[in-house]
Amino acid sequence: MLQQHHDLLSHTLKYPSNLPQQEQFELAGGVEVSLTDVGILRFEPPQPDAADIVLSAGVHGNETGPIELLNRLVQELLAGTLNCRNRLLILLGNPPAMVVGKRELEHNMNRLFSGNHSNYQGDEAQRAKRLELAVTEFFQQRDGQRYHYDLHTAIRDSKREKFAIYPFRHGKPWKRQQLAFLANGGIDTALLIHSPQTTFSYFSSNQFGADAFTVELGKVRPFGHNDSQSVAQIESQLRRLISAEPVLIDAAAPLTVFDVAQEINKQSDAFTLNFADDAANFTEYQRGDLLAQDGEVEYRAKADGEAIVFPNAKVALGQRALLTVLPVGAEQPFE
Repeated sequence: MLQQHHDLLSHTLKYPSNLPQQEQFELAGGVEVSLTDVGILRFEPPQPDAADIVLSAGVHGNETGPIELLNRLVQELLAGTLNCRNRLLILLGNPPAMVVGKRELEHNMNRLFSGNHSNYQGDEAQRAKRLELAVTEFFQQRDGQRYHYDLHTAIRDSKREKFAIYPFRHGKPWKRQQLAFLANGGIDTALLIHSPQTTFSYFSSNQFGADAFTVELGKVRPFGHNDSQSVAQIESQLRRLISAEPVLIDAAAPLTVFDVAQEINKQSDAFTLNFADDAANFTEYQRGDLLAQDGEVEYRAKADGEAIVFPNAKVALGQRALLTVLPVGAEQPFE
């Protein structure tokens, strides 16, 4: 029982596919806690402040650091050492993949949202649908200030260890205050996306107007091998947000913002990357450098200093195999 042991991670790993029973109980202070499905946990204060917060991790099952971070927050909330004053939904995305330590079992779950799960068969497609429903039910309870931080870690090393991906906003301005919130949490780099995606954060942003981000917090490591100090700043910011304390938004916090220059999808099994497998995220290339080939099609850097992010030649056909980015131009609208 979660009410007794306070460990959502252990509970989820023990019951990754079917919840033996739903749980609902009340904390001191009147916060209602509901475990409604595997890895789906809601906190409802009796008189909530203005924010409705979704925190998710484990959409890729081997990205354990963020999962452990959320588990620490849950343990503090259930023990009463962290006060929940805003509505909160905690989601552990892909429990069966978490159990076996794999990114995915059949499909990349972070390409299955905004209804794209209907184009696929299998448990991960059903889980993406279930997560969408949980977010929908949560946000539709009221018209609050909506936030969704979907926490990840990257497959490879990165010259910029922590960075956030800001989903396409369909012409609405990018929010400096949100970028400052992340920067003061040690997330010193942001990427602006300029097209719709099927990611979890885009779903919340587009469907519900949430301030939503995919947040990368370092490199993939097994459970028990993550350095909690490396995420202490963002963990502190999330505690402040949950407890309705003032978050840090010092505009002087270091922040570099990039625009996506190219989004390169794998179109055939002949796709190859033209750099070493251990090339780090944010490695820079010069104009004309060959980055990838797909049969006879060549993809080259279009500008000096164009940097690579998320290179992965092993993705399924039609999926993104590489992003390239450049420092943001002055023309981008911010508010």
